[in-house]
Amino acid sequence: MIRIGIDLGGTKIELLALDAQGAELLRKRIATPHGNYEETVEAIVSLVSGAEAKLGKTGTVGIATPGAVSRKTGLIKNANSTRLNGRPLVQDLQARLHREIRIENDANCFALSEATDGAAAGCRNVFGVILGTGVGGGLAIYGRVVTGANAIAGEWGHNPLPSPRDEERPGLVCYCGKRGCIETWLSGPGMARHFRAQTGRDASAAEIASLAAQDPACELAMQAYEDRLARALSSVINLLDPDAIVLGGGLSNIARLYANVPKIWDRYIFSDQVETRLLAPKYGDASGVRGAAWLWNDARQ
Repeated sequence: MIRIGIDLGGTKIELLALDAQGAELLRKRIATPHGNYEETVEAIVSLVSGAEAKLGKTGTVGIATPGAVSRKTGLIKNANSTRLNGRPLVQDLQARLHREIRIENDANCFALSEATDGAAAGCRNVFGVILGTGVGGGLAIYGRVVTGANAIAGEWGHNPLPSPRDEERPGLVCYCGKRGCIETWLSGPGMARHFRAQTGRDASAAEIASLAAQDPACELAMQAYEDRLARALSSVINLLDPDAIVLGGGLSNIARLYANVPKIWDRYIFSDQVETRLLAPKYGDASGVRGAAWLWNDARQ
């Protein structure tokens, strides 16, 4: 039996088929339809059907999606791809594909991928972090995703930034309606926004990081970002005490984070010694789709 993973993103839908040992059998990526919800469902069904026809085998299907499935209604909630919200995606796909499917938040799938055979393979307790256009998180314990009673486990990005400085209060308004969320500070657009406020200059997060060695303003911005990331992750460590934290998303490519942030977070963690490791992802932007395929690697449901 093959394992099929689908990464349902705002701009692309990616399919990955794995064998039981995790070897890649097939990968295909298409643009996400921008017409309506029904076109998205049809695109997923077509991808799965085409992959199975090409491989000559049927498979289990797992889906990584923005947002989550509401425990109350069974419908999608909290998705930044808003056409999914309030829709019975699981039920519609099961009816079309004639089998049970599993669906999880994309950050949960990222954490599962890196905990299964990625950078944190063998770790008992893994927190996966997404640092990109938004800030998300997922938790995998003993190789199983933790979804939570409200399907929001790992959503650290919508907590307030811990130990805020005077100049960080009250913080910017987040799209969720609250002020000072971690996401407003640690997302790529958040870093760029704060750099502009401090310097009057426009630069992306990647540009700020690449210029830091020769530009004092960029270096100060990176130091501020690293301190905020250390504070935010210290609260995760104090609560979950993970063996490893794996960074994903575009900002995970900033190499200096892995050396600098652990040197800072000791100040904020309630322990005489910190064993938690901060790791770069093994599978990069392919981790979410691998995690979706691995949703069928346990008997949690």
